[in-house]
Amino acid sequence: MSKLKLATVWLDGCSGCHMSFLDMDERLIDLAELVDLVYSPIVDTKVFPDYVDIALVEGAVASVDDEAKIKKIRAHSRILVAMGDCAITGNVPAMRNPIGPDAILDRAYIENASAQPQIPCVGVPRLLKIVRPIHEFVKVDVFLPGCPPSADTFHTALTALITGEPLDIPEITRFGA
Repeated sequence: MSKLKLATVWLDGCSGCHMSFLDMDERLIDLAELVDLVYSPIVDTKVFPDYVDIALVEGAVASVDDEAKIKKIRAHSRILVAMGDCAITGNVPAMRNPIGPDAILDRAYIENASAQPQIPCVGVPRLLKIVRPIHEFVKVDVFLPGCPPSADTFHTALTALITGEPLDIPEITRFGA
């Protein structure tokens, strides 16, 4: 049996979901026998593959780059998993929504700058008017709530998705199954 291709992606969030994913500790070795990690911020691959079986996506959509990335990920993934509250609701990144992107940029790059106050025009993607969860842009197959989801939740969900067993834990909601 060939291994499934797994990708993990970090949009606008804190990386806490990836840290919890890594907290599976030695269980990662067991999962590595079943999947190849083909894209992730914890590996050196720079380009999202043409096809992955499972994509775990952390973070909300806050910029034009995030929007393009989530659409590409959905187009190239069989199963897309929203991992964590930022991906599911916008959570902490969405706290900027009442303030707006212009005020955020002014505060970060003008008001708090001690030298050369200016909003960058290179290297910082254009922010969207509001931060939104990923399901507002693309179809999500599985939602793993939590801030972050526990390592046990990750392990249970991934094991079920890899083996084709039903997702049978209360914290997980699966749509379209």
